[in-house]
Amino acid sequence: MSAQDIMATNALARLLSDREWLLADGATGTELFNMGLQSGDAPELWNVDHPDRIKALYEGPVNAGSDIFLTNSFGGNASRLKLHDAQNRVLELNKAAAEIGRDVADASGRTVVVAGSMGPTGDIMEPVGTLSHADAVEMFHEQAEGLKAGGADVLWVETISAPEEMKAAAEACGLAGMPWCGTMSFDTAGRTMMGVTAPALVAQMERLKHPPLAIGANCGVGSSDLLRTVLGLNGSKQPVIAKGNAGIPKYQDGHIHYDGTPELMADYAVLARDAGATIIGGCCGTTPEHLRHMREALETRTKNGTPTLEQISEALGGFSSESDGTDGAGPKRRERTGGRRRARA
Repeated sequence: MSAQDIMATNALARLLSDREWLLADGATGTELFNMGLQSGDAPELWNVDHPDRIKALYEGPVNAGSDIFLTNSFGGNASRLKLHDAQNRVLELNKAAAEIGRDVADASGRTVVVAGSMGPTGDIMEPVGTLSHADAVEMFHEQAEGLKAGGADVLWVETISAPEEMKAAAEACGLAGMPWCGTMSFDTAGRTMMGVTAPALVAQMERLKHPPLAIGANCGVGSSDLLRTVLGLNGSKQPVIAKGNAGIPKYQDGHIHYDGTPELMADYAVLARDAGATIIGGCCGTTPEHLRHMREALETRTKNGTPTLEQISEALGGFSSESDGTDGAGPKRRERTGGRRRARA
């Protein structure tokens, strides 16, 4: 199927052509931990072991008004699943994640996009590390085929730090014949952990043979920093995605809590729209209650001009660093540690 055919038949592409903004979902990990998931467990195993809980996970954002939700497959590649001796279950677990999502979306009575989440491998790619491009493509392709078989509308490559990994994921999505979206996590003074800036992401996406439907940022530090990154993505030819955390994490009573209130996330959603984002959602700490407030704000508050950095910080709090990564003051590309399991808490 050609890129033009994919665009014509895909549910997300149709929504993007009809709507000024779309509401995505919130956190996966936050909700699963509230359901009993233990730290260190593989959430993807619940797609088979506790499908009722995953159904409830998806129904949360759908009932809150989300137009898009991500499947419970963030760590569903062979490298991540190997940590749980489940590397041979990639197709099974990803297919199950998408099948549950397909049922929830089809039962909603409206167009809701099932986005197959694909997170980083956790390995370091060549030349810094040992993971080859071919092996990365193979891992992402296997996961993509599972999500496709389960009925995902689009693949959603997220929380990526290295441009090489994004390139491999894009190639895999093309091999699967699936449309996709891609977001990176700009968590290190306006750059990704591997030194990528927002303008560099835009440039990379324009060079890909199988370009995404939308690009953007997710997770990172706080909502203020993420919106500064969104402003840096304004040169993108594709729609921009903003999925910021619900405030800043704080350790309380033995658990991680995010201090962003539903009211703050409503302000964030409107500022994200005004900053140029088309797909707006939350990441770590964002619950259905946050999403309900975000939806209401997007529907009722009039659009203003592009917000300034001062307006963003006044509404959402200060930035974690003075640099947005493009002034040469931010950190350069550096080696990352392998094996880390980074969930969308």
